[in-house]
Amino acid sequence: MLFAEFASAQTLGQITVPSEKIVQYKKAEWSVISTGDYKNPYDQKEVSMNMILTSPSGKPIILPCYFDIQAGKAVWKARFSPLEDGKYLYHFELESNKEPVLSKEMTFVSLTNGTDPGFLRKNNAYTFKFDNGDLFRGIGENIAWESRSFENDKWTYDYLLPSLSKNGANFFRTWMSYWNLPLEWQKVNMTKRYQNTSAYFNPGAIKRMDELVNMTDSLNLYFMLTLEWHGHFMEKGGWKDSPYNVINGGPAKTPADFFSNDAARDRFKNKLRYCVARWGYSTHIAAWEFFNEVDNAAFTEDDGIIIPLNSIAQWHLEMSRYLKDLDPYQHMVTTSISHRDIIGMNSIPYIDFNQKHIYKHTGKIPAIYKDYISNFGKPYVIGEFGYRWEDADPQYSTAFNYDFKRGLWYGLFSPTPILPMSWWWELFDDEQMAPYFAGVREISDKMLKSGKGDFEPVPVLAKNLETYGLRCGEVTFIYLLNNTKEVFAADVAVPSLTSAAYVIQQYDPETRKYHPLKNEVLNAGGLKLKNFSLAPKQETVLILTRKEK
Repeated sequence: MLFAEFASAQTLGQITVPSEKIVQYKKAEWSVISTGDYKNPYDQKEVSMNMILTSPSGKPIILPCYFDIQAGKAVWKARFSPLEDGKYLYHFELESNKEPVLSKEMTFVSLTNGTDPGFLRKNNAYTFKFDNGDLFRGIGENIAWESRSFENDKWTYDYLLPSLSKNGANFFRTWMSYWNLPLEWQKVNMTKRYQNTSAYFNPGAIKRMDELVNMTDSLNLYFMLTLEWHGHFMEKGGWKDSPYNVINGGPAKTPADFFSNDAARDRFKNKLRYCVARWGYSTHIAAWEFFNEVDNAAFTEDDGIIIPLNSIAQWHLEMSRYLKDLDPYQHMVTTSISHRDIIGMNSIPYIDFNQKHIYKHTGKIPAIYKDYISNFGKPYVIGEFGYRWEDADPQYSTAFNYDFKRGLWYGLFSPTPILPMSWWWELFDDEQMAPYFAGVREISDKMLKSGKGDFEPVPVLAKNLETYGLRCGEVTFIYLLNNTKEVFAADVAVPSLTSAAYVIQQYDPETRKYHPLKNEVLNAGGLKLKNFSLAPKQETVLILTRKEK
């Protein structure tokens, strides 16, 4: 490793700079030995360090650094992924209740990366976009936590994530809670993986989060990191052990205080700062999600309000703006509700996309997107869906599997950048459903390639069948589902296709096989497939490609 001396050695020691080449979109790491004596180096109101950079294009960048203990020494570490190639200027700045201390100015050169597409950005209702311009639609499921102490030990990230990756999925969603990645939790529960600690941030959670980020990079998976879950603030949930609870030395007397108390908000900002500083470099963190189902923390079972809704909306406004100011990579920001909207939440300008969860009503998913997009002008995501929310009793496995499949196709043919994400990952692993992602991904890739991000809804008519159509460039895709208990044969009509000849293929999502269709009629009334038949609960995809003249 290479070393450079800091000015003001009475406060800052040596800086260790990267010895390997620094590459665009890849992590480079610096460490600075600290000789200061601080009561809580994780509290940014007491002390903080930033890496101040000027990019090759002249853009100023402020990168938060995080405190660590390395080989028994107190250090500050900077993890940086360059967004540009070329020469960077930089220095470090330590801020405390004393005069700021600055290092001397240094330089490094970032090399062009020919393989990593960069960070994901909001693009339109259907897609996200990488920095290099490539389009992305998220296909995957919730893996909200690794197995708890009373569950099968096999359900770990190491087991589940490779299965997603090899079967074509590219996205998942996971939580921080007192049994999974318990970053703030001194008292953990329902886990053999983590231990109680007196540390401000749980060392086991930090280590596992480092491993998770490295894993997603190697598997080319992208994920949404949920920073809080509603049970944290429920008296029968995690509040009794919460690090924010006054009985545990925290600043909040009640769950409502978490949202309104200045000290509680400052503590949460410390968490945000640490997350950005330690893991913000990762291009595979697609989005920071503030809350899982925040409405379930605010309401009682009979819809009585126990946390003022305006304080929740105001908290999200403050935190989303803070996070956008803090994060030099500008990861997308989101939050989620279960089923009760909170006034003001969908309109917060610093939240990039809104989301809710749907259980027992999968058939209503296609209609949900248009209303929210038209009302709030943002992408909309179904972060959880399922046949049941109570449990995943295997007696319902057939219904669960059917719901799993149609939910993915409903999303693929709807304006959403992340297809609906199923819950109950353990059941679907037992049911060996992961291979089903491959067929959905195959059609999604074809849509993106043929349309280059152009998605135009196409009306499709077929008596007694559910129909969904999208035109992507010169190719029209149609999803057909017989959501009944009877065999139906019907004419499938596409009224808008009147002026060209088409090559038509039928795709079976189960077998991933194609076969040609020839029994079609094209006239002034549109293209029509005669006597198209589907068995009960059967689905298929039609691909209509215009013939070249």
